[in-house]
Amino acid sequence: MPTLGIDLGGTFARAAVVDGKGEILASAKVAVQDRKPQGVVETIAQAAEEAVKSSGVKVDGCGVGAAGQIHKDTGVISVAPNLGWRDVPLAAMLTKRLGFDVKVVNDLSAAAWGELHAGAGRGAHDILVVFVGSGVGSAIIADGRLVQGGGGVAGELGHIKVVPGGRLCGCGEHGCLEAYAGGHNLIAQTKELLASGGSRVLEQLTQDDPYTITPVTLETAAEAGDAKAKEIHARAAHFLAVAVANYVTVLNPSRLVLGGGVLTHCPGIKRLVLDGVQQWASRVSREGLLIADAELGDDSGIIGAALLVK
Repeated sequence: MPTLGIDLGGTFARAAVVDGKGEILASAKVAVQDRKPQGVVETIAQAAEEAVKSSGVKVDGCGVGAAGQIHKDTGVISVAPNLGWRDVPLAAMLTKRLGFDVKVVNDLSAAAWGELHAGAGRGAHDILVVFVGSGVGSAIIADGRLVQGGGGVAGELGHIKVVPGGRLCGCGEHGCLEAYAGGHNLIAQTKELLASGGSRVLEQLTQDDPYTITPVTLETAAEAGDAKAKEIHARAAHFLAVAVANYVTVLNPSRLVLGGGVLTHCPGIKRLVLDGVQQWASRVSREGLLIADAELGDDSGIIGAALLVK
């Protein structure tokens, strides 16, 4: 029987009815306006009900992928920076509201499971998935199983410390990789540089619309030769490259799947990450390693969340 997959972001809740092969039968998207837990539960329920109605089939379970640190046994979201949550029992709240069991996992765990079964991970059993978008996320699949760790937060690459005591991260700690290389933080660093008056190139790039700044803006300024922009860009890419290379050395995956908006739209950063893996991952861990781009795009998490129910 098909299952529901939910992709919970800070702006929208997307729901899809997914069959056992990972095919989306119907979907719906509803804006998250009330970010309080009960308000988000109602938003998810609305999206789920619309998707099920459109599909014309029954579902027997629901998986939710959410950005945050989630306890694997209880579905309690310990920390969800995008929503400002701490210790929210989302799985229990949704189970009560929807009337069937709900499994809540980290959004990258869901995306990895989707890529494993319906995307770039097909045919592999040991996969490392790294997405660099608004944040930095990763997930590990070993011998065909999702690695969750004792508390359910294994694979939090974005929250390894690269500068102990450094920039404040959305998780509340300092010096995380995400604080330097995540999309939101690349934008924040670009705005700080622009506000300081230290980049004429950035001023020229943003003179028509100073409010539209993306990681691409930073990469464009860096490639145009702006010294300060180049410093921020190079630091982010270097931290990412070293982290991913070490990850490959430690885990020895057969496949490394890369995705997310920053790696998709900033080829300079992606190139430096790929170069770093070739330079710094151990020789033995690189033997037989296949590096692939994520194939499912925005649907990876919603498909994976649905398939994880089974």
